[in-house]
Amino acid sequence: MSFSNTSTGDAPADPYKTANKDEVGLKTKIDDLVEFINKCKFCMMTTRDSSSDNLVSRCMALAATEGDGIDLLFHTNTESGKTDDLAADPHVNVSFVNPSGEWASIAGVASIKTDRSLISKHYHPTLKAWLGDLGDGKHDGSESDPRIGIIWVKMVSATYMLTAKNIFSRAAEVATSTVTGKPAHVNSLREVTEADVETWRNAQVV
Repeated sequence: MSFSNTSTGDAPADPYKTANKDEVGLKTKIDDLVEFINKCKFCMMTTRDSSSDNLVSRCMALAATEGDGIDLLFHTNTESGKTDDLAADPHVNVSFVNPSGEWASIAGVASIKTDRSLISKHYHPTLKAWLGDLGDGKHDGSESDPRIGIIWVKMVSATYMLTAKNIFSRAAEVATSTVTGKPAHVNSLREVTEADVETWRNAQVV
């Protein structure tokens, strides 16, 4: 299904996207995305609920990145519902946003890692606050707690937007565009395609 509500001739049907699309080199595109992700830290992870098939989201804190920044790691209790969701459908969306309205939307495929060396590498004592101590000397929220796992999100593609001007310039641009009808060019809208991700991964292997 697609909508076709206008005949635009040579004009783009989505002028905002055209005006704000920012074509930069792959390294800049990836480096800026990774920097933004790490500054935000908190995100919403969307999975498909294994019992209802609905899309559900929950707030997650980024634990670390791998793959030279493009793979995202999150702590999880392996007994939680989201691990059931990922077992049924590993496709996820991870979205970040900051107070300035800059955002990133990442499509990926997730897997649950229970390798103890990986968990030890990224363990943090604050996990005890979320896992609790069951009082059996084993499930105590410590580094050796078998409930602790890592959700490893392997990036497939991403879209993100950074502000291209300061707040005053943006306000002036929006005001002018409101009068003229021309799309405001105030953001840098970038896409990291599947081909970009593959090229980046291959470059890191060499």
